Amino acid sequence: MAVPFRPPRPTVHLLEPISFAGRTARNRLMFGPHETNLARGRAIGDAHVAYYRRRAVGGVGTIVTETASVHPLDWPYERAPLAADCGPGWHAVADACRPHGTLVLASLGHAGLQGSSAYSQRETWAPSRVADAVTRELPKMMEADDIADVLDGFAAAAALARSSGLDGVELNAGQFSLIRQFLSGLTNQRWDEWGLGDDGANRLAFARAVIARVRHEVGDGVVGLRLSCDELAPWAGLTPDAASAVAAELAPLVDYLVVVRGSIYSADATRPDAHVPAGFNLDLVGQVRSAVAGAAPVVAQGSIVDWGQAEWALTDGRADAVEMTRALIADPDLPDKLATDRAGQIRPCLLCNQKCRVRDGRNPIVSCVVNPTTGFELHEPESVDVVRGVVHVVGAGPAGLEAARVAAAAGADVHVWESNDRPCSMVRVWAQAPGRQPLARIADWLESECNRLGVEFHLSHTVTPEEVADWERDGARVVRCTGGRRRPPEYAVVDGAVVLDALEALSLADLGDGPVVIWDPIGGPIGISIAEGLAHRGDVSLVTQDQIAGTLLSLTGDLASASTRLLQAGVRIVKYRELRVVAPGEVVLEDPLTGERNSLPANVVIDAGHRIPVDPILGEPSAGDAIAPRTLHEAILEGRRVAIALADAVVGAGSGAHR
Repeated sequence: MAVPFRPPRPTVHLLEPISFAGRTARNRLMFGPHETNLARGRAIGDAHVAYYRRRAVGGVGTIVTETASVHPLDWPYERAPLAADCGPGWHAVADACRPHGTLVLASLGHAGLQGSSAYSQRETWAPSRVADAVTRELPKMMEADDIADVLDGFAAAAALARSSGLDGVELNAGQFSLIRQFLSGLTNQRWDEWGLGDDGANRLAFARAVIARVRHEVGDGVVGLRLSCDELAPWAGLTPDAASAVAAELAPLVDYLVVVRGSIYSADATRPDAHVPAGFNLDLVGQVRSAVAGAAPVVAQGSIVDWGQAEWALTDGRADAVEMTRALIADPDLPDKLATDRAGQIRPCLLCNQKCRVRDGRNPIVSCVVNPTTGFELHEPESVDVVRGVVHVVGAGPAGLEAARVAAAAGADVHVWESNDRPCSMVRVWAQAPGRQPLARIADWLESECNRLGVEFHLSHTVTPEEVADWERDGARVVRCTGGRRRPPEYAVVDGAVVLDALEALSLADLGDGPVVIWDPIGGPIGISIAEGLAHRGDVSLVTQDQIAGTLLSLTGDLASASTRLLQAGVRIVKYRELRVVAPGEVVLEDPLTGERNSLPANVVIDAGHRIPVDPILGEPSAGDAIAPRTLHEAILEGRRVAIALADAVVGAGSGAHR
């Protein structure tokens, strides 16, 4: 069910304090636990401290640090924190955040069968011998001593967190969680006291034991519980109704409850991308809140990135507090901007998962497409104190607008020149594709911020080399952000064939009749999105040289879902083929191994491949696609770096368009 957005009320309930175990959080916003790859070894490190401090400075009420494994054999990803090694790091985080009035809790967990043997070189542990749906690895069924060791690990980790100055802990019974695996019939098939037992269902026994041991060690500190309340496997798992009963049993034992969803069969369900509506979990959260009947505050989670929707969740009685992790990754100052009547300046989250989802083989550091300083707080300055003189930015794409925004905020007299009639025109075209609509939000934000800071726009104007020479002669600096253009085809095109690039295809209102072939040599979101958008036509084929369509979507968690959407929409997926010839009415494809060729009917071919830089008319500095067409992240990152490099270097006081 789509969750309505309602106009915010004069009183922002998100900013009201809330108490957990007698400890008061300054507001009802939570920065939840998530993987960062910021660890030093398996310990909370300096980068973690800077990352969490930045959110505390921005005014968030509660921070829950990255989940730390409570047992050394649980090593689910390379830089997964180990609780036993986290004491000094937790202490540093507490010291960094306490002056800002933020509660800091440690997330404690064990991944169970969803862990990995790759790093520990030992078996994974689980309630029963159920293989992980992703890795297909079969775990060891935990024996009594194993269970006792893990319970001891939870207790020791909780004691260490409290002695390190944290306000308490949060126990993970969510997506990657041994506690959830004990609670669920999907993964707990035991007949002893930790499973069904002889006298009824005892699947709650492990969760109860963990909470009891942790509560004893935490004392008057906070004990929270993150609970999967829908495993999306109704044949045997935790359904909303079953989980509501579980939540009602466990809520009196804890100080707050975060409602999430997902299981071994739905790894992308906890934090999906923009194909899933924002606030997707709010009906479930409301159901669980009714079931627990005030036994503990209930925290909403689930792609809530708009503060208006978060406010509605509180005023409509769905939740007592709201986790806005991805929104706070994009803009750590979201709480402070709300509190100081600057809501219109909040940098939007795009729900793209392109930089904040880091559990993959590359081991990337957590960051954000629209805010590249995220995760790199120790290395990437957010701003510069002074940029003097006049700056001309050629190109009003995301790289150009970010360069203009940062330079203007530092005091420069900034002019942006654009050949199109609107800033970020290319981004706005991409935003027409299914699942990419949030892209328009960053285009609007960049344009709005530039206008607020006094940037002067010169639209529908193509800059000439002579103009550049005049500006530089006057002492101004010129930043080249001229973007990319269509790449010459690497296949033969016969006269009369219709070949469009992705931008041209999205810009056209009518592609005509007949079959469409989309050639996707990248395997990223562009080809998939175009195929989805055209599927209603019928007779749409997506051709890839890979064995899986959209292979790069594995990095954002959308691969399986995208494949399902394409098949349900009737898109024909042609795998392991290279595009060799485009002729009127057909394409010729080739098997890259055997050289065997075959043809497909095609009245229109859409090339979703790489672009190349526009022919240069300017020298350095440059940013974004003008260097090499890549993603929105690189464009914004390089745009801000160029602006920061201008500090104290811009001395010109005049230019041909000086105001």
